[in-house]
Amino acid sequence: MPKRQRVYRESTAHGVPAPSARKTPLVCLLAYDGLCAFEYGIGLEVFGLPRPEFEHWYKLTSVAIEPGPLRAIGGIHVSADAGLEQLSKADVILVPGWRDAHALVPQDLITALRTAHRNGARIASICSGAFVLAAAGLLDGKRATTHWRYTNILSRKYPNVRVEADVLYIEDQSILTSAGSAAGLDLCLHIVRQDYGAAVANTVARRLVLPAHRDGGQQQFLTAPVLHERGGRIAPLLDMIRKNPDQQWTASRMADKAGLTPRTFVRKFRETTGHTPLEWLTTTRVSHAVDLLETTDIALHNISKLSGFGSGETFRREFRKRRGTSPSKYRAMFGSNKGTN
Repeated sequence: MPKRQRVYRESTAHGVPAPSARKTPLVCLLAYDGLCAFEYGIGLEVFGLPRPEFEHWYKLTSVAIEPGPLRAIGGIHVSADAGLEQLSKADVILVPGWRDAHALVPQDLITALRTAHRNGARIASICSGAFVLAAAGLLDGKRATTHWRYTNILSRKYPNVRVEADVLYIEDQSILTSAGSAAGLDLCLHIVRQDYGAAVANTVARRLVLPAHRDGGQQQFLTAPVLHERGGRIAPLLDMIRKNPDQQWTASRMADKAGLTPRTFVRKFRETTGHTPLEWLTTTRVSHAVDLLETTDIALHNISKLSGFGSGETFRREFRKRRGTSPSKYRAMFGSNKGTN
């Protein structure tokens, strides 16, 4: 079967789609008996809520994978808009958390997902929804994640999947997976950011009262129990750095701002973020540069300075390492304005 024309034009940066307003993207949100209501609600909130402030937005259709009743915890019943045949028309398919890591996935759902993927649909899962994608063979040979409680199960049950346990979300060849519950919001905002750009995604995040962007590589959990005060001095420091990435942030200055000894600071920083201070700082500076590239016409050498990079060469190297392309090519693909390089 020939592929349908994609709604999105493909870029060269890891196959990430660039924004296009050629038509309204169709998002199909799966519904089933034993539904995970929170994850289902994430899809409704991000893609289904009317957003008259935007000229273009998604069309969301709920898709029943089986005959009713479709029930969720708390006495919630879902009446879906369509059946599995709708997936053949989807641009994005969202799989909420599956009812159980060991529950069988219906063969007709597997067939429909495989067909949709061949047709060019992006397919995303939240939490244990990754087990549905794995059962369909869509994760074979790909990087994927799920809730930290299920990562070992996913690895054992599907050894061909390259499971990464300590990230929020991952995209690999138009298949997207995310960690538990709230990480699904980050994943959905990532999709919005790809399709409509940073300014639109940030507006949606503000309505959700969420941070504008959390990189998918951020750690999803701490292996040790979290004391109430742990990270209490780190979080305000992170906010300070995000607001002022161009300042000189040495490890000793960070420790001083946090009121900790250098050794204690490094340990608590890693416990809080999952990264060393330098790793986190560089990623944050690249994220700041991404926002400027997408939303302003500031020249590249000034973006390098505003993001805190000591030289243009360092800026280009670290940007390419994390985004898979150069700053100038990224702006050409995703920027709303054309700057002077």
